[in-house]
Amino acid sequence: MPATFILFFVAAAAPFPFGSTNDLSIAFWCLCLGMAVIFAPTRDLRASRLWLLAGIGVIVAGYAFVLHEQLSDHPWVAPFQPIWKQASDLLGVPIAPSASIVKNEAFFALGAPLANILAIILGITVGADRERARRLLWVIAISGALYALYGVLSFLIEPTMILWRDKTAYLGSVTGTFINRNTAAAYFGSCAVIWMLLILEDVRRRLPERHIEWRRLSLDVRAIPPKEILPQLGCLLMCLMAMFMTGSRAGVGLSLLAMIVSTTIFLRKDLPPRTGIWIALGAGVTIALGLLQLFGGRVSSRFDSQGLVDEGRIEAWKSTLRIIGDNPWFGTGMGTFQWAFPPYRSPNISIRGVWDAAHSTPLELASEVGIPMALLVSLGWAVMLLVLARGVFGRRRDVIIPLSAAATATLSLLHSCLDFTLQVPGYSIPFFALFGAGLAQSFRTKEGRIPADAVSASRRGEGPPTTADTTLRRTPQLHKSV
Repeated sequence: MPATFILFFVAAAAPFPFGSTNDLSIAFWCLCLGMAVIFAPTRDLRASRLWLLAGIGVIVAGYAFVLHEQLSDHPWVAPFQPIWKQASDLLGVPIAPSASIVKNEAFFALGAPLANILAIILGITVGADRERARRLLWVIAISGALYALYGVLSFLIEPTMILWRDKTAYLGSVTGTFINRNTAAAYFGSCAVIWMLLILEDVRRRLPERHIEWRRLSLDVRAIPPKEILPQLGCLLMCLMAMFMTGSRAGVGLSLLAMIVSTTIFLRKDLPPRTGIWIALGAGVTIALGLLQLFGGRVSSRFDSQGLVDEGRIEAWKSTLRIIGDNPWFGTGMGTFQWAFPPYRSPNISIRGVWDAAHSTPLELASEVGIPMALLVSLGWAVMLLVLARGVFGRRRDVIIPLSAAATATLSLLHSCLDFTLQVPGYSIPFFALFGAGLAQSFRTKEGRIPADAVSASRRGEGPPTTADTTLRRTPQLHKSV
């Protein structure tokens, strides 16, 4: 299907052009995703998935209202920014006021949120089919491993270049095709989470026991042909190596935490009761600390010297809170943070450099669009995580899809509270598509609907007879007519 192919192409290619942070790249991805939405398959959409799309529609309506208020010369309820009257008085000429501190900037800043919305809509519609959802998971995992391979090789061969441009920052860190090492760490870490779950699912499927016999686990794993598991292990190790070589504290720490928790959740039914989960978490933390000592020397040194968060970033958050306090309802305008920040800049922040991001997506969102819209987006995230949790603990098969989505969504959300990961389209577009697929697969298949391939397999003797197959055998005339 055209929509499926376009979604896979965008999910794989979005990180390539320097994280797709420039307007031309964002416009191209919006065009591709918009065309895919037009041709998106809808036959697998059930009432639960339509409700999800309706919820996204509410958020879109909220964005449209805020956009109207910030762009219109005659907003319905938003007050004009006082700086326009001040500028008019100083210049002695009339200036048309606006609810935004930078006129029309909200229109140009709409690209990245629009791409994310289109990606999650496509993820729900395309990912409503389990096979397409699994293919999307593999597309993101394989493309992530390839970007990790490029990042490591480019760092070893020519560390002063990103693709065909000179690398001006983070010369001592792997960034892949991204400009910022923190975003690169979150991307490689998210892909490592997916590879870990794919490997666990493959190994678990090959084990002969219904429940894992931990005493025989090493023998069972050694019985797996190496050629069938080594490529996946190689991809996982490549993503982990690239992640550690970024030197990002929060990116590495949160990625390891996501791997530990998602692995424990995936194996929870095979763990001993009561103490099993705690033993698994403790073992995961021990392994993570060992990996930090083995591969994360630069990360550990940054933790020792700077702690979890540097003081300049904390002061920037305090300044952003003051911006929100002065503009609580409609913010300063979408995309205007770099112009709104200087008057509020804390004297405790170094005068070196320009703060064009708050390094906290929730705070920056609230400062630009106001508290009500930020709360609406937060509610959407809360609902999404609850639905994904329902899928993780409610599905009996394909649990890896909602679990991968939940793990990467939690990772990216927590990391965006400390940085701006979700504001980089090269990261957000593929993973919003994965979030959509995870949401679509968080609901059980409709009862009584048995896939045709399962019926065919049962007729060939490759599996137990299904209810539908038994019914057809008992009714020859119906079988003949079908």
